[in-house]
Amino acid sequence: MAELLILMVQSPDGMKKIASTKRETAAALLKKVAKEFGFNTNGFSIYLNRNKTGEILSQNKTLSLLKIKHGDMLYLFPSASSSSSGEVMDTATPHSSSSQPSVSSSSSSSSFSSSSSSMIPRSFSAPQVQEDEIDQYLTKQDGKIYRNKDPQLCHHGSLGKCVHCVPLEPFDEDYLNHLDPPVKHMSFHAYLRKLTGGADKGKFAALENISCKIKSGCEGHLPWPEGICTKCQPSAITLNRQKYRHVDNIMFENHTIADRFLDFWRKTGSQRMGYLYGRYTEHKDIPLGIRAEVAAIYEPPQNATQNSLELVDDPKAAAVDEIAAKLGLCKVGWIFTDLLSEDTRIGTVRFTRNHDSHYLSAEECITAGYFQNLHSNPCRLSRDGHFGSKFVTVVATGGPDNQVHFEGYQVSNQCMALVRDECLLPCRDAPELGFAKESCSEQYVPDVFFKDKDKFGNDVTFLARPLPVEYLIIDITTTFPKDPQYTFCSTQRFPIENRDILGETQDFHTLATYLSQCTSTAFLDIVSDFHLLLFLVTNEVMPLRDSIGLLLDAVRSSNEDLAQTWKKSEQWATIEQLCSTVGGQPSSSQGYGATGGPSVPASSSAMWSCLHCTFMNQPGTELCEMCSLPRS
Repeated sequence: MAELLILMVQSPDGMKKIASTKRETAAALLKKVAKEFGFNTNGFSIYLNRNKTGEILSQNKTLSLLKIKHGDMLYLFPSASSSSSGEVMDTATPHSSSSQPSVSSSSSSSSFSSSSSSMIPRSFSAPQVQEDEIDQYLTKQDGKIYRNKDPQLCHHGSLGKCVHCVPLEPFDEDYLNHLDPPVKHMSFHAYLRKLTGGADKGKFAALENISCKIKSGCEGHLPWPEGICTKCQPSAITLNRQKYRHVDNIMFENHTIADRFLDFWRKTGSQRMGYLYGRYTEHKDIPLGIRAEVAAIYEPPQNATQNSLELVDDPKAAAVDEIAAKLGLCKVGWIFTDLLSEDTRIGTVRFTRNHDSHYLSAEECITAGYFQNLHSNPCRLSRDGHFGSKFVTVVATGGPDNQVHFEGYQVSNQCMALVRDECLLPCRDAPELGFAKESCSEQYVPDVFFKDKDKFGNDVTFLARPLPVEYLIIDITTTFPKDPQYTFCSTQRFPIENRDILGETQDFHTLATYLSQCTSTAFLDIVSDFHLLLFLVTNEVMPLRDSIGLLLDAVRSSNEDLAQTWKKSEQWATIEQLCSTVGGQPSSSQGYGATGGPSVPASSSAMWSCLHCTFMNQPGTELCEMCSLPRS
């Protein structure tokens, strides 16, 4: 026992203990180290000193002759050709081009070139991850905040720098707090720079996804509920307000997108939900920020009332995502209304969501967490290949001025984990409170805590039963541009899908009417409508899913020549023939040969819209159910 040696070997992957003896040779020791760390015998070198001096070579000398004693620290360095450990991530040089990407989450990425200026290392083995193009673009950026020379505080030459003008890091909290308005959350890429900065360059930086489930494969005891141990038991969770956010701004391209979505509530009084389709771009107002630009809203099948929303199965969901991808778009979020009229004469709505009630209810947080888990964010610093989500939530609700406001949110990664592992429940009578489930025989739930101040101002830890949902929410600024942008430039409005309750149907008679009313002679302007393209692909009479690719490319690139080429195809000729068969006379003034018919008088058995408050009333009534004014 006196000859037993315990040696500590430190490597970029961590430190391990190796058992040996004084009479053991250096070659035998190197074989033990290679087996323990998973190297081949030529894939590493071991030194007595951290500065790579005193290398231990594979020879027959004993450890006692090499003066290696019990408890000594040895230092392992992988060789340049070794790839099984100490892996360093591909890096990218700062991008000098002024162009910025507008991409979907499924778009392809290019490989990065290596550079020491923006190195993001990685000390663990993980699968190759295809990150979103906007993430690749921001990884290449310098990200630093450059400041001009201060005429009062800077006393150096034009080429010098001092503490008053040296560039700041993108995660500098003092800079973010002094912006107008102040920024509470740094961008996700600024957070990554903070993790991978410092003297070690983030050698051991890793993003860990929270798990609330018992680890599988523990054989030392019976499975839950008969047994559990510290190895397989998930750690308790203390909720903290997240310091970063994956999306820093939400921007609708123009007001028409939002107005058309709100028309359903204006006409029926029922709430509405839709999916936001757009792209992720750089948000230049925040260092290394990301913006979600909304180009269209798709409204799936749903059952709606004045106080509730229920989504039903959507058979067209896959087709919609496929069309959006071919148009260069992806699903960036979801939107729903929570509106109650206050005065129908002047068009005001109630201000119901505020600090005295709630901003997002617990049920809405759970739904947002569900959607964010479905659309996780690819990340190469995570062992799982994904971390967090860029999927956003937008609420159309009343503001302090009693006008409709659009508020953007995300839920934190902690909330995503609680929702994914089915640990969070809403409270029935308090929408602002959630409730962490208790463990039962079917499921073990770790303890969830949050910190708050008591009446004496002391920080106190509380069990999350119940839980204020503001610990789970991240707010995002939602804006509209001064100069409207249009991915879909059609000036005529094709009916939105799944609005049969309003009498707005998508069929070939509607298509014929739409084409006859278009005044533009450019075919691209006529077909550049998201809802029209969905109808052409998903209609049951003549779906064009396999033959519309050229037209989608034309809309995506705004290429009139491609659109004219597709217009000459047999598919469009068949569409025109179907439109003429529905009824109506050909419109000779239109260059595209579409046909339409005279307007059909409204049937007495159809729903009617009140002229005073626009509420949609049931057929057979003469007084408006909302304002009690006569139909005429």
